[in-house]
Amino acid sequence: MQSLGFFGSFGGVYVPELLVPALEEVESAFLEASQDADFLKEYHHLLKHYAGRPTPLYEAKNLSKRYGARIFLKREDLLHGGAHKTNNAIGQALLAKRMGKTRIIAETGAGQHGVATAMAGALLGIPTEIYMGAVDMERQQPNVFRMKLLGATVHAVEVGSKTLKDAINEAMRDWVSNLQDTYYLLGTAAGPHPYPTLVRFFQQIIGEEAHQQILEQAGRLPDQVVACVGGGSNAIGIFQGFRNSSVQLVGVEPAGLGLETEHHGAVLAKGTPGCLHGMKSLALQDKDGQVRETYSISAGLDYPLVGPEHAHLQNTGEAVYASATDAEALAAFHTLAETEGILPALESCHALAYAQTLAVQGTPEQIILINLSGRGDKDLHQVMAQQEGAPHVHA
Repeated sequence: MQSLGFFGSFGGVYVPELLVPALEEVESAFLEASQDADFLKEYHHLLKHYAGRPTPLYEAKNLSKRYGARIFLKREDLLHGGAHKTNNAIGQALLAKRMGKTRIIAETGAGQHGVATAMAGALLGIPTEIYMGAVDMERQQPNVFRMKLLGATVHAVEVGSKTLKDAINEAMRDWVSNLQDTYYLLGTAAGPHPYPTLVRFFQQIIGEEAHQQILEQAGRLPDQVVACVGGGSNAIGIFQGFRNSSVQLVGVEPAGLGLETEHHGAVLAKGTPGCLHGMKSLALQDKDGQVRETYSISAGLDYPLVGPEHAHLQNTGEAVYASATDAEALAAFHTLAETEGILPALESCHALAYAQTLAVQGTPEQIILINLSGRGDKDLHQVMAQQEGAPHVHA
């Protein structure tokens, strides 16, 4: 490989020898495509005319009054498919087509990456199969139906915790068995090199647009850019537009039922170095080094590792990471719905919740830019269950 893709001490390629040639093929194709004007022209054409970029930057004045700071929302929830995942799915599907692959596989947690991959597969005429944990399928039934409507085959993963971690395991097993014709379209900025770098490349459009838009609307850069972090793709995408500046980059993890319990997914706060899914990063592990099951009301944040670049950014201090509980995220869901008429994804609600904490610590002139990474239609079942006092659908 031309690089092992380390971010400080994190990242790398920790895979069976059989997978190395496949990763080398992806790396080589990506490096060529990212410098190919025709490939980039087609990618940006589809983002504009198919996916609906640029997404708006919206000053949420009602929410600003409630929080006590100027709040801007980068509306990735308005992207075709309902989440930022479309940027990455279109980019990688084009890469698969360029490589001559005739089959795409993917994993998904909240279902948004699965929907985006199914859309891209349908658009480019490439058969698509999605692996999804059975627990996540129960939590995200509308997205499962959407994937099937878009022509994808959805495989229920019934092993382990039946969530995203296990879906990734199954997708990798499939890939090992079908390397010749299959492209693995990984959904977040994690996994073995080159995926963390590749996903960041296709998601950096969020930060590039937001940087230009906030200057046009506010006349200056924000004080903070806030995004939720599970694997970390939406956060790394918007952070790219504000690195090497005075802007504070803030990632928000799922604290679930509280960091004092074992029912959370706050990897950057509570994790230790470990290897899984082909990378070295921070992971939630027990005293024997076994990966722990995680917990979050949000399926998209329910992952026991984090993208390696986030672990590096925390180490260097270039970004800071906080957390929000299920209860705080749910409160933020209702607040945004009632003040602005927007139903946010539960993932994004973690960023919204922590932005309120930042606002309380600042001044009314403080500008906080939040990446609204997805829309909340998919989470209505979960929110309704919480309102009715039903137990959270997760072990």
